[in-house]
Amino acid sequence: MLLSAPSVNNRFTQLFIAALLLVGLFWYIAPDLSAARHLSIPGFHSAVSSKAPPSTSTNALPPKVNHPIDHLIEEAGKELGVLLAKETHNVHDAAQAYRLRRGRQPPPYFDKWFAFAQNHSALMVEDFFDQIYTDLNPFWGVPAKQIREQANAFLHRISVRDGKTTQRTDIDERPWLNLWEDMVGSVAEWLPDVDLPINVMDESRVVVPWEEVDGYMQKELTSRKEVDASQLKTDYGNLKALDEKGVPAFEPVFDGMGPYWPLAVVGCPPESPARKAYIEADFSTAPPLTGGFPDGSYKGYVQNWTLAKSPCDNSALQGLHGTFVEPISIATTKTFFPLFGGSKLPMNNEILLPPAMYWTDDPFYSGGKEHGQPWDKKKDGLIWRGAASGGRNKAENWKRFQRHRFVSMVNSTSVALAVSSEAAPPNFVLPSDNPYDLAASPSETAFADWLATWSDAAVVHLLCFPEDPADRQRCSYTNPYFSVAPAMPMKEQYAFKYLPDIDGNSFSGRYRAFLYSTSLPIKATIYQEWHDSRLVPWKHFVPIDNGFADIYGVMEYFLGNEEKGVGGHDRIAREIAMGGKAWAEKVLRREDMQIYTFRLLLEYARLCDEDRDRMGWRESGVG
Repeated sequence: MLLSAPSVNNRFTQLFIAALLLVGLFWYIAPDLSAARHLSIPGFHSAVSSKAPPSTSTNALPPKVNHPIDHLIEEAGKELGVLLAKETHNVHDAAQAYRLRRGRQPPPYFDKWFAFAQNHSALMVEDFFDQIYTDLNPFWGVPAKQIREQANAFLHRISVRDGKTTQRTDIDERPWLNLWEDMVGSVAEWLPDVDLPINVMDESRVVVPWEEVDGYMQKELTSRKEVDASQLKTDYGNLKALDEKGVPAFEPVFDGMGPYWPLAVVGCPPESPARKAYIEADFSTAPPLTGGFPDGSYKGYVQNWTLAKSPCDNSALQGLHGTFVEPISIATTKTFFPLFGGSKLPMNNEILLPPAMYWTDDPFYSGGKEHGQPWDKKKDGLIWRGAASGGRNKAENWKRFQRHRFVSMVNSTSVALAVSSEAAPPNFVLPSDNPYDLAASPSETAFADWLATWSDAAVVHLLCFPEDPADRQRCSYTNPYFSVAPAMPMKEQYAFKYLPDIDGNSFSGRYRAFLYSTSLPIKATIYQEWHDSRLVPWKHFVPIDNGFADIYGVMEYFLGNEEKGVGGHDRIAREIAMGGKAWAEKVLRREDMQIYTFRLLLEYARLCDEDRDRMGWRESGVG
């Protein structure tokens, strides 16, 4: 028998009420998954947060207008345009650009170098090689014989003789040295005889007093001249006499006693903040952060990348970065001699090569052949996995380490506790009085909820000191604050749109792979690398301050805050990510590392020659 209409309505009402009661009962007895996400302890990483964050795409919502980052991106585009306008297309124009920027003739074999670069489809902009002259120019103030002999006598060395490479070191196998030899060997057939002393440590080792280096630079300036073409010496000598007769023993004195800050700041100008700063000895307290805008920023965001990375100009870095708090090892010399390495601090005096990590095909550093899925297939979130490196973290100093701080600052659990507790967080501060005008104020519980929608950051090894043999993954002094997550291959990290890159014991070897990916690199560092003059912040990557106060504003700019009705700039994030990738594929290729190394060693070999003041390339038909 068919039910009448009134019977149907009554039965529907009964079922609806019953369903509501069941849902309510379940909600009452079931665990609060949202609370588990935000408040689980221990952990700035929880089982829930290890999963990919849900989509937070806010393209339908209007973003804030006239945001400071809009201005920085616009200025970055202009800067790139100025660089591209300097591109040269033939050896004559390249030599002219060289003379204008360097104040002397290009080195011998400049035409061979240019042909090599052109045959490898290089983008030729003279500014791209500025780091070479930053590193080498002081050596014009040192006798060529001294450079040759010191280089030949140093224990760890790569040598080029008659177009072939050899190496010398103290143990059977040094993987980075092998990679560097392979890099040099790839262009050795065009190189003159030369010896390259190599820094085999992670940390920088040469820091010469600024006053001494300034004296060498003054000599370099007075030595600049364009030698008449008819007077040029256009070939290099060889090092046979050096090999046959031998050289005096040379072993620079390396200081192994910390802290590192007072050893390093002698390389800063006398009037710099670092030289005038109080030297910290106690790192057990919370870091010296205010939560306000970083010095020199544009409304809180990095506008001068060189300044933001400079410990000489940011004296607070002595208590914010493991390099200065307690590095794993210290072996620093004030002796000025040629030492090649993959990275350095701005006050160090090493000569930079492209890092061996960038030359390897190891997927741990290269990310492998795949660089990520299309942007619109990625998760609208940030991923970071790495060891708690940066130096020797221990109970007395871990609160000052940069990777610990970053993980804490972007984790919803730690931020929720900071908001709800009267006690200050142990290793970070939230932006005070909301200076970044965030949609959810950092003093609100909604702020931690917003972080949970996009952030997934965790350490994969705590690197405790001393290490507990019973449990290598746990540290008694950080157990209440951190849990350890499984390692995540880089190709899996590419499933996220945003990839922060934070210094470890020195520079991060993942940076080039991040730039090659289809994700957006967010970079914080105090280290210099060979490619710095090739990359434009806010055009090819997003820079952030080493205090990380700006990370919240950066992420709100790109992702928005859906709960607060603020849209993001997903399209702009994609443009920077894809533009950075395309740019890396033009200027950070293995071929570009070869071209840089080729040019560097031509210049270095000239410095080692007794006739260096009149050496140079003679253009065909001139003189």
